[in-house]
Parts: sequence; structure tokens; C-alpha cells
Amino acid sequence: MTHMSIALTLFLALAAASQQKTPEPVVKQGVEAWERGEFKAATDMWRSPAIAGDADAQFNLGQAYKLGRGVPADLRQAEDWYRRAALQGHTKAQDNYGLLLYQNGRRKEAMPVLETSANRGEPRAQYVYGTELFNGELVAKDWVRAYAMMTRASTAGIPRASENLAQMDRFIPAPERQKGIELARTMERTPSRAQIAAVAPEEAAIPAPKPAAPVATKPKPAPRPPVAGGPWRVQLGAFSETGRARSAWSDLSGKVAALDGLEPDYVKAGPITRLQARGLSSSAAASAVCAKVKASGGQCLVVKP
Repeated sequence: MTHMSIALTLFLALAAASQQKTPEPVVKQGVEAWERGEFKAATDMWRSPAIAGDADAQFNLGQAYKLGRGVPADLRQAEDWYRRAALQGHTKAQDNYGLLLYQNGRRKEAMPVLETSANRGEPRAQYVYGTELFNGELVAKDWVRAYAMMTRASTAGIPRASENLAQMDRFIPAPERQKGIELARTMERTPSRAQIAAVAPEEAAIPAPKPAAPVATKPKPAPRPPVAGGPWRVQLGAFSETGRARSAWSDLSGKVAALDGLEPDYVKAGPITRLQARGLSSSAAASAVCAKVKASGGQCLVVKP
């Protein structure tokens, strides 16, 4: 199984009093030891408060066992400590617990945990849960919600999410994709995710799971409405990341009616992604669309066939 690596952090609630109580001094001392590279000393400091029920210490021990720093790498121990902290409402522990269950093959068990994390706005959970919503194997198929989840994960900078969106574009009809974009925009505006402070950064990456099947292998292609005919295009910007291009399309397509019925294309040119809309019948039609985009404050260039 191919994995994607996303950097995680050790969590200390020192600057997040809204989520956890003030941390035990020894927990803070353990984080400081970890930052100095004294991993064994850090885990020794965390063990007693973790056993006593401190959620931050439990989460940090889960990280240590996951990474194999200060203690032998042990995914079962990591899972157990994440679970203990998660049961106390520690959101980072909940996120990692669901992802670890999924990676360890307990995918059905992981789904309710990942759904909670995805709804809260955790990008890795949105990527995994969005894929499952698309495939419809472990949860009921919902292409609109799947597209919304994957759009949010892509905008957050997860490369595999951008790749999966490109595959989804070939299968999900345009009206459903538009509903997904609108739902993603609503999710972005909703302040549902707790703001969590990461005090002790962990530079090592913890792999997030890749769904067992490529996102576009299970469903059969659905019929798609015809694109407004024509080979002409308009270019709406150039971006350093595909996720930014998708976010720009989400914004523009929601406020410029002239883009309705057009299909977005994300054209790679070295490190740059060009956002283009295709399906225009003539130079005049493309120029008219550009005029509407510019009137809304956007950038636009006519692209010849």
C-alpha cells in the first residue's frame, strides 16, 4: 500500500485552554525534553500522568509509540493511548486514532471516528472519508459530499486529494460537482473545527492512509451532461499549487454566472497549474465570459484552440 506522508505534531494544551485543562507541569517538562531530543526522558515524564488520566500525556505517548522515539515503535500501544485520550474528547487523539485504525485494516471501525474528524475539518480525515463516500464500500455512496470533502482536503494541500479530485471529475456529473463545490464553500465558512495549538513540533512525518482501491475504480462512469460546445477556453489564473487552483474555481464559479456549464481544467506547466475553463464555441463567446469574470474582480485571458 502506498502511503502519503503528512507532518503531525505533539500536542500540548498550554495555549488551548478551551479544549483541555492547564497541563501538568511534568507534561510541559516532557515536551521541553522532547524538543531537546531527549525522547526517553520525555516519555518517562509523560507515563505517570498518562496512567493517571492526563489526556495530553496520553496523546504524546501515542505519538512516541507511533514514531518509535523514546520507546520501541508499537502501533498497538499507540492506538491504545490515542483511544484513551480520544475518549476524553482530545480532538487530535481522535483524529490520529481514526487514521491508525484505518491504516491497521480496521476500516469499518474507523469510519465513525473519521467521519467526526472530517466534519470537524481535519484534512487527512476528509481525504480518507471523501474517498469512501465516493466508492460507497464502507459508507453509503454520496458523490456530492465526497466531492466537497475531497475539495477541502485538496485546498488544505494534500497531494493525493488533488489527484483523486482529478479522477472524480471524470465520473461525477457536473451538477453534482457544483453542489459539492457549494457544500465545500459552506464547510469552509462554518467554524466547526477547534483551534488547537501545537507547542512541540514533531518534524517526522506520520503516514496517512491511501484507500485500498484507486478512487475511480469502483463506480461505473455516470452519464454526463454535454459541455457547452466548442474548443475555445478562458484562463482564470496560474497557481503554484493545484489545490489553490481548485479553490479559485470554487470561488469564481459561485459568483460568475457566465461560467455555468463550463468545465474546469487544471493544466500543469512545470511547477505551475493553470486554471482554465473549456467548452466555448467562439472567440466572441470566450471574450464575453472574460468580460464577466473581470467585472467581478477576477483575471481572465482568452485561450485559442
